[in-house]
Formats: sequence, C-alpha cells, structure tokens
Amino acid sequence: MHDFLLAKEIVRELEKIIPEKGLNKPKKVRIEIGSIALSHNGMPEHSEDINLENLAFGLESIAKNTILEGVKFEIKKVAGENWKITNIEVE
Repeated sequence: MHDFLLAKEIVRELEKIIPEKGLNKPKKVRIEIGSIALSHNGMPEHSEDINLENLAFGLESIAKNTILEGVKFEIKKVAGENWKITNIEVE
C-alpha cells in the first residue's frame, strides 16, 4: 500500500516538473529510492520498507492516461531515507 502511495506522489511531482521545465513527452525517468520506512497507523514498530517491484507496478498503473503513460521508470536503491528524480529523458 505504501508503495502505491509513493508512486502516486512521484507521478504528481513529475506532472508538475514536466510542464514547468517545458519538456516534451518523457520516455525514461530515473528515480533513486533510499530506505524509506513508513509506519502503519502511526506506530513506528510496524514499519516496512518500500518494495521496488511494487513501486514500479504502481508507477506504471498511475501513469496510465497521463503524459507519463509508456514511460520506462528506472528505480535505483540508494543509501539514505529519501527519494529523488535524478533524470527525465524525453523523445
């Protein structure tokens, strides 16, 4: 579930960045994901790390019917606790 929520947040950010930068149709987006542990019901002892396969599925699902449909998402696990978009390739 958290993977899907993060995917939604990333897609929203991309939908903001792409027109701001005047980019054309994106074809590849690179994302770095740190060890993002999200707690369940506000209880830190019930936390889980983001699953990259689930995140990729969520990104592809949420991107449908948007400017991001068909984009290849490259997700890399890195040190740290945050995520960031590192590159957007356009056609």
